[in-house]
Amino acid sequence: MTIHSSHPFDSPDADRDPARRLRGRVGSTVSLWTAGSGRDRAGLTVSSYLVAAGDPSRIVAVLHPESELLERLEETGTAVVAFLDWRHRELADVFAGVMPSPGGPFRTGEWQDTAWGPHLAPLGTWAGVRLDAAATRDVGWSRLVEAVVEHVELGDDAEPLVHRRGRYQRPPT
Repeated sequence: MTIHSSHPFDSPDADRDPARRLRGRVGSTVSLWTAGSGRDRAGLTVSSYLVAAGDPSRIVAVLHPESELLERLEETGTAVVAFLDWRHRELADVFAGVMPSPGGPFRTGEWQDTAWGPHLAPLGTWAGVRLDAAATRDVGWSRLVEAVVEHVELGDDAEPLVHRRGRYQRPPT
């Protein structure tokens, strides 16, 4: 048996979408968007987003158009946007749908209900946001959403979870 350094299911570079490969080189901290309550909760890890300061401040993100998170966000109009730490790599994979979680993704971790949706406790940095439905539109193969920031809690973020070129990375110290 031989162990290879490459991923066994990766497509050759020539077969990959160049725009997706370009996006992968941007790199970003990983956020976890959650919405809903009780049995009607949904969540999704998102690394294609930006925070725009202003009055009011906004978070703009690119979401999968068929995700449960987008459906729940459009139903409730609110979400929690939490910024994950290095220790949350497995949780990020669970909410990305690439790692199993018997009983559903919300069985992983401890959750607190907020006015905007479920919040992963004791995660330090997060925002409660309200969807600006008028600013939501399709872009490429995704859905661009814009949300007004209504609440912010800041943690120390000593080891943020960074995603770049398809892998999690620790930021340089």
